[in-house]
Amino acid sequence: MKELIAAADYKGIQDLLSQHPALANEEIPFDEKNTATAHPLHRICDGVFANKYTDEQAVEMARLFLDAGARIEGNDPKEKKDTPLVAAASLHADQVALLYIDNKANIHHPGCHGGTALHWAAWCGRDVVVQKLVSENAAINRLCFDFKSTPLFWAVHGLRFGGEGNRHHQVECARLLLAAGADKTIPNFEGYTVHDLLTEQDSELKVLLQ
Repeated sequence: MKELIAAADYKGIQDLLSQHPALANEEIPFDEKNTATAHPLHRICDGVFANKYTDEQAVEMARLFLDAGARIEGNDPKEKKDTPLVAAASLHADQVALLYIDNKANIHHPGCHGGTALHWAAWCGRDVVVQKLVSENAAINRLCFDFKSTPLFWAVHGLRFGGEGNRHHQVECARLLLAAGADKTIPNFEGYTVHDLLTEQDSELKVLLQ
């Protein structure tokens, strides 16, 4: 199944799921060296992040798994473990994230670091996902577990410290969050607010956060 997903082989996936429906929920290792397993709905997002196939192709594969009975929350939705939705939000699989939300994924689940899908989408600058989550009444000022930070703080932090590969639409994410009622005065676990993260180069954010 891993090879079929990597090749975005829709027919191969559909045929195999028809023959072995249990594979819709059988966890898949990351690779030969990293044998950590994850649900197929999560692994599909890994391929988007690795540029093996497009977000749109990932949506078609995810639909095949969902039609075959894949569990939208994965097999073991424990706190601080990513569900497929959190994975999609953090792995730049925007259209997949929207599909999972439309299929009633739990938008409040705390994944890695206790961050929800809204935290991760904000950190990665995925404004389309942030907008969808806001429209679904995601908790705007919820604190993650490890850093006691809001999604707004994650958006600014992701822009400042996420590296060039993570610079996307964090400013728009911040704008969406503020419009939805995000509190820019809430500090993180170290007592810093979003204003403490800004530099002279962050003129657009400074105006936004005035």
